[in-house]
Amino acid sequence: MRLTKREAIAELAERFQRNGHVRHPSAERRKEAGTIVYKKGYEVRLIAHSEKELAHIQKLLDLLGFRFGEPYPQAGHFRQPIYGREQVERFLSLIGETIAWTAPPDAP
Repeated sequence: MRLTKREAIAELAERFQRNGHVRHPSAERRKEAGTIVYKKGYEVRLIAHSEKELAHIQKLLDLLGFRFGEPYPQAGHFRQPIYGREQVERFLSLIGETIAWTAPPDAP
């Protein structure tokens, strides 16, 4: 059965609300350390409990046109990152989440 985009969005929203999270750069740390030392950026992390679930999450992201990073294991699960401010904002918008960035608007 082929998923619709609406179904894919609903599934990703459920997974994000279960245990996903967002990371954004700290303007204060970037100012203190400089951009050469402090390289943290915008990122959504979705958590998969198995390789099968990871493959499904990647299928959903692909269906919605997201470019995603290399998954990595951590604490017995798999982390699937989505990098970049535009992609993070698009992801959050699609799943109905809002976030107020504390970093300046021109931060990468």
